[in-house]
Amino acid sequence: MKRIPRTRVALTVASGLSLAAILAGCASTTSAGSSAGTSVDSSGTSSSTGSSASSTSDNTTSYKDGTYSADGSYVSPGGQEEIAVTVTVKSNLITAVSVKTVKADSEAAQYQSQFSGGISAVAVGKSLATLNVSNVAGSSLTSQGFNSAIATIRTEAAA
Repeated sequence: MKRIPRTRVALTVASGLSLAAILAGCASTTSAGSSAGTSVDSSGTSSSTGSSASSTSDNTTSYKDGTYSADGSYVSPGGQEEIAVTVTVKSNLITAVSVKTVKADSEAAQYQSQFSGGISAVAVGKSLATLNVSNVAGSSLTSQGFNSAIATIRTEAAA
């Protein structure tokens, strides 16, 4: 039987522990508020829809209770699009939200309509300070305009 020197064993164990520590540091984190579902349109066609919202690190800002509105714009393949966002804030939480089309081509208007139909499920009950949506009811570009409007609303609502 061949003997392995203790220093080589110790070095191998130390290397393995270092690798484990490095991999643990690379572990991913999850974002809050993810949900997904399936919708069926009037023709009976089923489509998968996903919605997600995540939190940012600023949860210390206080906001005045009230209803606030702002427009948000984004660029789609059809050009510059714009939505109007209205939120009601109570105790720093969003209690109501609505989104309306201001300017959109026909395809963008369809996505904005889907977004408008799904945003309440994602945003209501969330902190205004941390709300950041990425995909609502299959609409990801409209989210950019929504997040832009929310940033303006945060400024208006700051106590």
